[in-house]
Amino acid sequence: MLRTITTNTALSSSLALTTPFTQNSLNKIRSALTGSSVRHVIDANEKHAAVLIPFCNVDGQPGVLLELRGKLRTHSGEVSFPGGRVDKEDASFLAAALRETHEELGIWPEQIELLGDGVIGDPELSLGGLRVWPYLGFVYPDGTSRHNPIDPDAPLPSLSVASLRPSMPEVAHCFHLPLSAMLSPARLTTDIFRGARPYSRIKVSDLVAGFGLTWENNTGVNEVGGGMDGELEVWGLTGWYLTVLMTTLHKSTPLVRSQA
Repeated sequence: MLRTITTNTALSSSLALTTPFTQNSLNKIRSALTGSSVRHVIDANEKHAAVLIPFCNVDGQPGVLLELRGKLRTHSGEVSFPGGRVDKEDASFLAAALRETHEELGIWPEQIELLGDGVIGDPELSLGGLRVWPYLGFVYPDGTSRHNPIDPDAPLPSLSVASLRPSMPEVAHCFHLPLSAMLSPARLTTDIFRGARPYSRIKVSDLVAGFGLTWENNTGVNEVGGGMDGELEVWGLTGWYLTVLMTTLHKSTPLVRSQA
């Protein structure tokens, strides 16, 4: 489950939740994820999908970029990462994630710095039966330099969410979830993923307030729809992957509120 250390002690290996991502902090994340083992053996009979977990700075705040799905046949009104089904034309699962990110949000592959040496954990089956491969990357604003060789502790450029081009009606909205909000106890609800493993659902209704949609789970089925009890939530497979990611980071890169 998601949790954080609330301390002001400066730790050389720590990752601050309230200061912008820097090249050094990306290196810490990359180091924490390098060598992550994936136990799943690819089955030629399975169908696959791939998603990108897009870390970014927005207004100087580190966090993750998320989508709100539009009125679709499946997954309507759900919070998700950019991504989708792997096509036979895709050179790899990662290539599929990058292609879908561009198609859905207008983010070019050249804007993305991949973190780690592959997926963040074992790929899970979606409720639709696709094996979903999650990749982590940092998104730079279009046209900016991807690196600052002079000062690796300088804040990396902030992305403007308003500059993105969501592919409507597939993507109704995109928004930024700061790391500090992602780990705020007031937003978290403990749940059980697929009836076996604990994880955290994250309330995000206020981050898209006034968008004009009604957040409902009319099916009564866990993980389907926008959330539970009228809340818009990051939950289901998206919430599970965020829990896996932040737990993995915290084991080797303590998450702190401030490094000042």
